[in-house]
Amino acid sequence: MSNLIEKKGMSSFSEYLDSIKRNNKDEITMLINKLTTNYTYFYREENHFKYLRDVILPHEEKNNKTKVLNIWSAGCSSGEEPYTLAMVLDDYFKFMKDKWKIQIYATDISENVLSKARDGIYSVESIKNLPESYKKRYFTKTKDGKYQVLPEIKKQITFKVFNLMDPVVARNKYDVIFCRNVMIYFNAETKINIVNKFYDATKAGGYLMIGHAETIQRGKSKYLYVNPAIYKKE
Repeated sequence: MSNLIEKKGMSSFSEYLDSIKRNNKDEITMLINKLTTNYTYFYREENHFKYLRDVILPHEEKNNKTKVLNIWSAGCSSGEEPYTLAMVLDDYFKFMKDKWKIQIYATDISENVLSKARDGIYSVESIKNLPESYKKRYFTKTKDGKYQVLPEIKKQITFKVFNLMDPVVARNKYDVIFCRNVMIYFNAETKINIVNKFYDATKAGGYLMIGHAETIQRGKSKYLYVNPAIYKKE
Protein backbone atom coordinates (compact mmCIF):
# COMPACT_ATOMS: atom_id res chain seq x y z
CA MET A 1 0.00 0.00 0.00
CA SER A 2 2.88 2.39 0.74
CA ASN A 3 4.04 2.15 -2.88
CA LEU A 4 0.53 2.96 -4.07
CA ILE A 5 0.23 5.98 -1.77
CA GLU A 6 3.63 7.28 -2.89
CA LYS A 7 2.72 6.78 -6.54
CA LYS A 8 -0.43 8.85 -5.96
CA GLY A 9 1.69 11.71 -4.62
CA MET A 10 0.10 11.48 -1.18
CA SER A 11 1.99 11.90 2.07
CA SER A 12 0.07 9.51 4.35
CA PHE A 13 -2.40 6.67 4.55
CA SER A 14 -4.98 9.02 6.12
CA GLU A 15 -4.77 11.26 3.07
CA TYR A 16 -5.43 8.23 0.89
CA LEU A 17 -8.41 7.24 3.06
CA ASP A 18 -9.83 10.75 2.70
CA SER A 19 -9.75 10.25 -1.05
CA ILE A 20 -11.65 6.95 -0.64
CA LYS A 21 -14.21 8.60 1.65
CA ARG A 22 -14.94 11.20 -1.00
CA ASN A 23 -16.28 8.26 -3.02
CA ASN A 24 -13.62 8.55 -5.66
CA LYS A 25 -14.72 5.63 -7.85
CA ASP A 26 -11.32 5.07 -9.43
CA GLU A 27 -9.60 4.99 -6.04
CA ILE A 28 -12.21 2.62 -4.60
CA THR A 29 -11.81 0.25 -7.54
CA MET A 30 -8.02 0.29 -7.20
CA LEU A 31 -8.22 -0.38 -3.45
CA ILE A 32 -10.57 -3.31 -3.99
CA ASN A 33 -8.25 -4.78 -6.58
CA LYS A 34 -5.31 -4.45 -4.18
CA LEU A 35 -7.03 -5.94 -1.14
CA THR A 36 -9.14 -8.79 -2.50
CA THR A 37 -7.72 -12.33 -2.35
CA ASN A 38 -8.32 -14.38 -5.47
CA TYR A 39 -6.85 -17.81 -4.85
CA THR A 40 -8.90 -20.38 -6.73
CA TYR A 41 -8.67 -23.20 -9.26
CA PHE A 42 -10.87 -25.45 -11.37
CA TYR A 43 -12.94 -28.15 -9.66
CA ARG A 44 -12.27 -26.70 -6.20
CA GLU A 45 -14.26 -28.46 -3.45
CA GLU A 46 -15.42 -30.98 -6.01
CA ASN A 47 -18.24 -32.46 -3.91
CA HIS A 48 -20.38 -29.46 -4.89
CA PHE A 49 -19.95 -30.23 -8.57
CA LYS A 50 -20.65 -33.91 -7.96
CA TYR A 51 -23.82 -33.03 -6.05
CA LEU A 52 -24.86 -30.78 -8.92
CA ARG A 53 -24.25 -33.55 -11.45
CA ASP A 54 -25.63 -36.50 -9.46
CA VAL A 55 -28.56 -34.95 -7.56
CA ILE A 56 -29.62 -31.52 -8.79
CA LEU A 57 -29.39 -31.99 -12.56
CA PRO A 58 -31.22 -35.36 -12.67
CA HIS A 59 -34.01 -33.77 -10.63
CA GLU A 60 -34.15 -30.77 -12.96
CA GLU A 61 -34.12 -32.99 -16.04
CA LYS A 62 -37.12 -34.89 -14.70
CA ASN A 63 -39.15 -32.04 -13.21
CA ASN A 64 -38.16 -28.74 -14.84
CA LYS A 65 -40.87 -28.26 -17.47
CA THR A 66 -39.58 -24.86 -18.60
CA LYS A 67 -36.13 -26.26 -19.41
CA VAL A 68 -34.58 -23.07 -17.97
CA LEU A 69 -31.68 -23.13 -15.50
CA ASN A 70 -30.27 -20.03 -13.82
CA ILE A 71 -27.08 -20.34 -11.78
CA TRP A 72 -25.18 -17.60 -9.96
CA SER A 73 -21.49 -17.77 -9.14
CA ALA A 74 -21.20 -14.98 -6.55
CA GLY A 75 -17.61 -13.98 -5.90
CA CYS A 76 -16.44 -15.77 -9.03
CA SER A 77 -12.88 -14.41 -8.87
CA SER A 78 -10.92 -15.16 -12.06
CA GLY A 79 -13.58 -17.45 -13.52
CA GLU A 80 -12.52 -20.97 -12.59
CA GLU A 81 -15.78 -21.70 -10.71
CA PRO A 82 -18.30 -20.56 -13.37
CA TYR A 83 -16.30 -22.20 -16.14
CA THR A 84 -16.27 -25.47 -14.17
CA LEU A 85 -20.05 -25.15 -13.77
CA ALA A 86 -20.48 -24.60 -17.51
CA MET A 87 -18.41 -27.69 -18.26
CA VAL A 88 -20.37 -29.86 -15.82
CA LEU A 89 -23.64 -28.68 -17.34
CA ASP A 90 -22.43 -29.17 -20.89
CA ASP A 91 -21.15 -32.65 -20.07
CA TYR A 92 -24.39 -33.65 -18.37
CA PHE A 93 -26.84 -32.43 -21.01
CA LYS A 94 -24.73 -33.36 -24.05
CA PHE A 95 -27.13 -33.79 -26.97
CA MET A 96 -30.02 -32.25 -25.02
CA LYS A 97 -28.29 -28.86 -24.82
CA ASP A 98 -30.45 -27.29 -27.53
CA LYS A 99 -33.57 -28.05 -25.51
CA TRP A 100 -32.37 -26.13 -22.46
CA LYS A 101 -31.80 -22.45 -21.77
CA ILE A 102 -28.90 -22.31 -19.35
CA GLN A 103 -27.44 -19.08 -18.02
CA ILE A 104 -24.59 -18.76 -15.57
CA TYR A 105 -24.33 -15.32 -13.97
CA ALA A 106 -20.84 -14.72 -12.55
CA THR A 107 -20.05 -11.69 -10.40
CA ASP A 108 -17.17 -10.26 -8.43
CA ILE A 109 -16.34 -6.92 -6.83
CA SER A 110 -12.95 -6.76 -8.59
CA GLU A 111 -12.79 -5.68 -12.23
CA ASN A 112 -9.20 -7.01 -12.38
CA VAL A 113 -10.20 -10.62 -11.82
CA LEU A 114 -13.25 -10.31 -14.07
CA SER A 115 -10.99 -9.18 -16.89
CA LYS A 116 -8.95 -12.34 -16.45
CA ALA A 117 -12.13 -14.40 -16.28
CA ARG A 118 -13.38 -12.99 -19.56
CA ASP A 119 -10.04 -13.86 -21.21
CA GLY A 120 -10.43 -17.44 -20.00
CA ILE A 121 -6.72 -18.32 -20.15
CA TYR A 122 -5.28 -20.49 -17.37
CA SER A 123 -2.11 -22.25 -16.28
CA VAL A 124 -1.53 -25.99 -16.22
CA GLU A 125 -1.57 -25.80 -12.42
CA SER A 126 -5.01 -24.17 -12.39
CA ILE A 127 -6.69 -26.93 -14.41
CA LYS A 128 -4.86 -29.92 -12.91
CA ASN A 129 -7.88 -31.16 -10.89
CA LEU A 130 -10.22 -31.25 -13.88
CA PRO A 131 -11.09 -34.63 -15.45
CA GLU A 132 -8.85 -35.33 -18.43
CA SER A 133 -11.91 -35.44 -20.68
CA TYR A 134 -12.73 -31.84 -19.71
CA LYS A 135 -9.20 -30.66 -20.44
CA LYS A 136 -9.35 -32.18 -23.93
CA ARG A 137 -12.91 -31.15 -24.73
CA TYR A 138 -13.18 -27.61 -23.37
CA PHE A 139 -9.76 -25.99 -23.84
CA THR A 140 -7.32 -25.14 -26.58
CA LYS A 141 -3.62 -24.92 -25.83
CA THR A 142 -1.95 -21.55 -26.36
CA LYS A 143 1.51 -21.00 -27.84
CA ASP A 144 2.97 -20.31 -24.40
CA GLY A 145 1.65 -23.57 -22.92
CA LYS A 146 -1.46 -22.21 -21.22
CA TYR A 147 -5.06 -23.33 -21.71
CA GLN A 148 -7.88 -21.22 -23.14
CA VAL A 149 -11.56 -21.96 -22.55
CA LEU A 150 -13.52 -22.65 -25.73
CA PRO A 151 -15.99 -19.98 -26.95
CA GLU A 152 -18.95 -22.38 -26.63
CA ILE A 153 -18.32 -22.55 -22.86
CA LYS A 154 -17.66 -18.82 -22.54
CA LYS A 155 -20.99 -17.90 -24.13
CA GLN A 156 -22.90 -19.64 -21.33
CA ILE A 157 -21.56 -17.14 -18.77
CA THR A 158 -22.27 -13.45 -18.13
CA PHE A 159 -19.54 -11.72 -16.09
CA LYS A 160 -20.41 -8.52 -14.20
CA VAL A 161 -19.08 -6.40 -11.34
CA PHE A 162 -21.29 -6.74 -8.28
CA ASN A 163 -20.86 -5.90 -4.60
CA LEU A 164 -22.60 -8.39 -2.29
CA MET A 165 -23.42 -5.49 0.04
CA ASP A 166 -25.77 -4.09 -2.63
CA PRO A 167 -29.41 -5.15 -3.03
CA VAL A 168 -29.88 -8.33 -5.04
CA VAL A 169 -32.32 -7.79 -7.90
CA ALA A 170 -33.22 -11.16 -9.42
CA ARG A 171 -35.73 -10.93 -12.26
CA ASN A 172 -35.38 -14.66 -12.68
CA LYS A 173 -34.67 -16.49 -9.45
CA TYR A 174 -31.75 -18.89 -9.26
CA ASP A 175 -31.83 -22.67 -9.22
CA VAL A 176 -28.37 -22.76 -7.62
CA ILE A 177 -26.22 -20.07 -6.04
CA PHE A 178 -22.51 -20.70 -5.46
CA CYS A 179 -20.90 -18.33 -2.95
CA ARG A 180 -17.86 -20.19 -1.70
CA ASN A 181 -15.01 -18.91 0.43
CA VAL A 182 -16.28 -15.34 0.16
CA MET A 183 -18.27 -14.81 3.36
CA ILE A 184 -15.33 -15.76 5.56
CA TYR A 185 -14.27 -12.12 5.16
CA PHE A 186 -17.52 -10.76 6.66
CA ASN A 187 -18.70 -10.44 10.23
CA ALA A 188 -21.64 -12.56 11.44
CA GLU A 189 -24.30 -9.89 10.92
CA THR A 190 -23.16 -9.05 7.39
CA LYS A 191 -22.92 -12.70 6.46
CA ILE A 192 -26.47 -13.53 7.54
CA ASN A 193 -27.79 -10.46 5.70
CA ILE A 194 -26.12 -11.71 2.53
CA VAL A 195 -27.42 -15.25 3.06
CA ASN A 196 -30.96 -13.92 3.48
CA LYS A 197 -30.60 -11.93 0.25
CA PHE A 198 -29.52 -15.12 -1.45
CA TYR A 199 -32.55 -16.91 -0.01
CA ASP A 200 -34.91 -14.35 -1.50
CA ALA A 201 -33.17 -14.73 -4.88
CA THR A 202 -33.38 -18.55 -4.84
CA LYS A 203 -36.23 -20.49 -6.44
CA ALA A 204 -38.28 -22.81 -4.26
CA GLY A 205 -36.35 -26.07 -4.28
CA GLY A 206 -33.14 -24.29 -5.20
CA TYR A 207 -29.75 -24.54 -3.51
CA LEU A 208 -27.00 -22.45 -1.94
CA MET A 209 -23.44 -23.80 -1.95
CA ILE A 210 -20.92 -22.21 0.43
CA GLY A 211 -17.27 -22.95 1.21
CA HIS A 212 -16.35 -25.80 3.55
CA ALA A 213 -14.69 -23.32 5.89
CA GLU A 214 -18.00 -21.47 6.21
CA THR A 215 -21.21 -22.15 8.14
CA ILE A 216 -24.72 -20.74 8.30
CA GLN A 217 -26.41 -20.30 11.66
CA ARG A 218 -29.49 -22.45 11.21
CA GLY A 219 -31.71 -20.28 13.41
CA LYS A 220 -30.81 -17.16 11.40
CA SER A 221 -31.70 -18.43 7.91
CA LYS A 222 -34.65 -20.21 6.29
CA TYR A 223 -32.35 -22.41 4.21
CA LEU A 224 -32.43 -26.07 5.20
CA TYR A 225 -29.15 -27.88 5.80
CA VAL A 226 -28.67 -30.73 3.29
CA ASN A 227 -24.99 -31.70 3.38
CA PRO A 228 -21.81 -29.98 4.55
CA ALA A 229 -21.75 -26.59 2.78
CA ILE A 230 -24.99 -27.37 0.87
CA TYR A 231 -28.31 -25.72 1.75
CA LYS A 232 -31.78 -25.86 0.17
CA LYS A 233 -34.80 -23.57 -0.05
CA GLU A 234 -38.00 -25.55 0.41
